[in-house]
Amino acid sequence: MSSLRKVYLALAVWGAVHPMYYFLQWFGANGLDLAGLMDAWHANAASSGLVWDLTIAAVTLTVFVIAEVAVRRNWIGLIAIPATFGIGVSCGLPLYLFLRTRPVD
Repeated sequence: MSSLRKVYLALAVWGAVHPMYYFLQWFGANGLDLAGLMDAWHANAASSGLVWDLTIAAVTLTVFVIAEVAVRRNWIGLIAIPATFGIGVSCGLPLYLFLRTRPVD
């Protein structure tokens, strides 16, 4: 595995674990209150701006992944889409780059 692929994989793992630490803390304190979580995301203009920034980045990454998969036929790259929306862009983007740079048989 190339050094760059190792960096992408490490970033994908970090992008999954680090944000989840905070989400799990929140869920531990508030239960599985998704409406409350979304209210917290929009507590002020700064956090709303970040939520929209990440939402637009996630949609853009999804469009890019679908377009790339259609051309490259690298179907495994589609795993990045649920990772992006289920975990976050911080996991989905480096995961896709890791999958995209795998050696072709």
